[in-house]
Amino acid sequence: MLMPKKKLLREKSVKAIKKNTPKKIKAEKIKEAPLLLQTLRGMKDVLPQDQPYWEQVRRVSERLARDYGFLRLDVPIMEYANLFVRNIGEGTDIVEKEMYTFITRGGDKVALRPELTAGNCRSYIQHGMHTLSKPVKLFSTGPVYRYERPQDGRYREHHQVNFDAFGEQDPILDAQIIQVAYRLVQLLGIKSVQIQVNSIGCPVCRKNYRDLLVSYLESKKSKLCQDCKRRLTINPLRVLDCKEDKCSQIASIAPQSVDHLCDDCRSHFKILLEYLDELELPYSINPHLVRGLDYYTKTVFEVWSGEEAGKQGALFGGGRYDRLIKSMGGEDTPAIGFGMGVERIIVEMKRVQAKAYKPPRPRIFLAQLGILAKRKSLKLFTELEKNGILMAESFGRGSLKSQLKIANRLGAEITLILGQKEALDGTVIIKNMATGAQETVDMEKLVDIIKKKLKTDNVVIYHNGECDHS
Repeated sequence: MLMPKKKLLREKSVKAIKKNTPKKIKAEKIKEAPLLLQTLRGMKDVLPQDQPYWEQVRRVSERLARDYGFLRLDVPIMEYANLFVRNIGEGTDIVEKEMYTFITRGGDKVALRPELTAGNCRSYIQHGMHTLSKPVKLFSTGPVYRYERPQDGRYREHHQVNFDAFGEQDPILDAQIIQVAYRLVQLLGIKSVQIQVNSIGCPVCRKNYRDLLVSYLESKKSKLCQDCKRRLTINPLRVLDCKEDKCSQIASIAPQSVDHLCDDCRSHFKILLEYLDELELPYSINPHLVRGLDYYTKTVFEVWSGEEAGKQGALFGGGRYDRLIKSMGGEDTPAIGFGMGVERIIVEMKRVQAKAYKPPRPRIFLAQLGILAKRKSLKLFTELEKNGILMAESFGRGSLKSQLKIANRLGAEITLILGQKEALDGTVIIKNMATGAQETVDMEKLVDIIKKKLKTDNVVIYHNGECDHS
């Protein structure tokens, strides 16, 4: 028997109310909660006074990418969660403890990216980049998210800079990537660094080494920390990377991967070291360096800061991941790269007193008095800006005296004064801030006069969004 139309509509309406009520109640509870005017734990504002360091990192890394032939790639901060679970490794701290995962309203299990490499590889496969000439060099940067204990230079939201090269297994690419990493820290003003390198072999030779390592670690199992006891069955190489003192002591006399490489991996590592010698890079072999992610093969490396009161620390690192693209469903594609944490590197820049980015100083200040002058000054400012003249102003400030004080504080050489009379006459007063001399000029001729006064070669010009002195 068919249900009457009105009753059917009423029942549908009741179901809709029941379905939506929990969400509405939840939203109301969130709305009623106290408003905390602070960032979440592990999140941080980048304030104006810190921006010069961030700008320095951006400029240096982007210029280095351009000089070494790396193309910019930006991928979403959110991906399907299994992209990271399958490729970073279930036994890693990132997947087990640190990923931000959740179910979307559409039912997809997604994650905020905990690193950049997996997403870059997904993009490489999805967009058919294997057809590009090899090696395919990609540069990427952006925020990543890990739910870990916040500490100096490491936050739950932090930012990375990645350099990756796909499609070439020659160790010369390993050497160039390490060279780029070294140049990056040097250009950022961090001079005292050391590169630590190791080879963890390929799946063929690593199996025998893994068995040997497990046998050794089993004999010391009672002395391992709880995490390493668990790693012993999931990812025993991670035991070598443990920071617990008792585990570090056990790892220090463990079998070394470089002693158990197959002929191909041994040859690859030997040639890499010869390249590093040729480049005269400050490196040392660290036989216990393994890195924390499952996808690494053969070469792994880290860039370490110089000594400070007897302590050293790793700034960032990377290595080869020759099997990753294939394991994700792409063609067999060797690859190598590194990721640098921006917050961590800025902490080191401040520690060694490296220079931050210093923006060009405006040499012209625009002062205005009166309503009509304010209207005219906006257009005048735009006209000078279009002609590549960097200026400063303090729109909204009333008195000429207060504006001239600001001009002096900024170190402006010339102040342009536009008052009610000048706005009506179509003129501007040019005041030399050093001598106090003033002259009145036609507004139509102002751009040419200013360029001559600044001797043109010192005028700040903008090229493709970047400013420099032409």
